Amino acid sequence: MDQLALIRKPIEEDLTSYLSLFEKDFSHANPLLNLALQHILKRQGKRLRPILSLLSAKCFDRVDEKVLHASVSLELLHTASLVHDDIVDESDQRRGQKSVNVLLTPQAAVLIGDYLLSKALQHSAMTDNVEVVKQISFIGEQLSDGELLQLYALDSEEISEEVYYNIIKRKTASLFSTSAQLGAMLAGASEEQINAMRLFGEYLGIAFQIRDDILDYVGDTSLGKPRGNDMKEGKLTLPAIYAVNKSRCLSNFDDSDTAGSSKLSDDSTYSSADNCIYQLALKVRRTEATDEEIAKLVSFTVEQGGLDYAREMMEKYVEMAKAQLNVLPQSDFIDSLVAFANLVIKRKV
Repeated sequence: MDQLALIRKPIEEDLTSYLSLFEKDFSHANPLLNLALQHILKRQGKRLRPILSLLSAKCFDRVDEKVLHASVSLELLHTASLVHDDIVDESDQRRGQKSVNVLLTPQAAVLIGDYLLSKALQHSAMTDNVEVVKQISFIGEQLSDGELLQLYALDSEEISEEVYYNIIKRKTASLFSTSAQLGAMLAGASEEQINAMRLFGEYLGIAFQIRDDILDYVGDTSLGKPRGNDMKEGKLTLPAIYAVNKSRCLSNFDDSDTAGSSKLSDDSTYSSADNCIYQLALKVRRTEATDEEIAKLVSFTVEQGGLDYAREMMEKYVEMAKAQLNVLPQSDFIDSLVAFANLVIKRKV
């Protein structure tokens, strides 16, 4: 039995109930809509967010219809965001199969994403809990904000970890955070415990995205994600950001200095080679770089320890997540949450 199967085992019955509820929304009398929905259903992944939500609720001994509807709502919102992201990124594949914007048209894909979003809101209302509806609406806002921040960054000359974390907290961590938070809240946890689960999910979501960014340097063409695919889309993720900044590639060089070096106001000396790397990174982000230039930045990132740094940060966030579990009542479900956290940093896809 693999690690994920072991994690799922304590909630297998609840997960079956969740799947039954979730899959009801993926058939429709409208032939075009049904085609897209069935296509999306085939590519569902490991269902990490609903697993997290159900495990969180189980820590407080209750998974009921409200927890199930909240879990479905979050996953539908996540699915809608992926459909919309593929349109924005002009991606032609998602998990090894055609993206909806290629299967149909970008215009139709927008409507499919909107449909899934509306179903997500319906399930949030079925919890009869205003706070759940508020949280689902807020996550929709966060996802859009994160995507727009990412688009804004394409034209910025700032290459910073702060901007990177602001984006992934909205685009990735928000869903993990709310999954854990709502599971605990609907199961009757205390405010302290709900907040701990919110942070557990947030830190785990950040680690999850960093792991995703690391895996981009390996690539998996079977999933439609070749090596360096993030850079092809103009995304500079944590490994590259660290490597570029480590080389002290800054934009305010004083070209009047001696050949081969430039000097900043703090009297630090920078090589022209570093400036070339910085300019290359900006070119990548503007999606103007050739495949050869992208390969150069990928190699530079690896050589400068970008992957090692990213792994270090990923492990740091996982440990921070695990520390939040100390306020939970002792149960076997905590062991599953710890295993879940470990899985995030060991996953291959």
